[in-house]
Amino acid sequence: MARLQFRNLNVTPEDTVDLWGVEGIATAIDRGGSEHWGRIQSAVEAEPYGKVALDLEQALDVTQSPSITKLMEDWLEYCREDDKKRFARSFRKWVIETGMSRAELAQYLGTSRSRLSSYESGAVTPSAVVVQKVLGIGEGRRRYLAP
Repeated sequence: MARLQFRNLNVTPEDTVDLWGVEGIATAIDRGGSEHWGRIQSAVEAEPYGKVALDLEQALDVTQSPSITKLMEDWLEYCREDDKKRFARSFRKWVIETGMSRAELAQYLGTSRSRLSSYESGAVTPSAVVVQKVLGIGEGRRRYLAP
């Protein structure tokens, strides 16, 4: 692990993350490395509303590292998403991978742009046939673009 030291705390970076508290987590975000960030992320993934996640929320208000702060904010949000929101996130990624405009893709799928938008937002879950078509387009595009 990168050499990280906590000042004015009765814990060390080698202790479990749940013992670090807000100040320890903030220090790890600002002065730690990927191994420390990964430990925080693992703890949040295990319990998205647990002690570490709650400490992380507070720590993010005082951290100085914009890029890692954003990464941790996004991770916390991701871990707290329900299955429907996670699927919508994946679907949006798959739509982008098709390389088609929303209008082109909607026409190809035999639906409207507004219906496609409702799939991307998670308001409506598409059928397996629609998902398979979108994934197939993306896969075909990747094969075509691969050297």
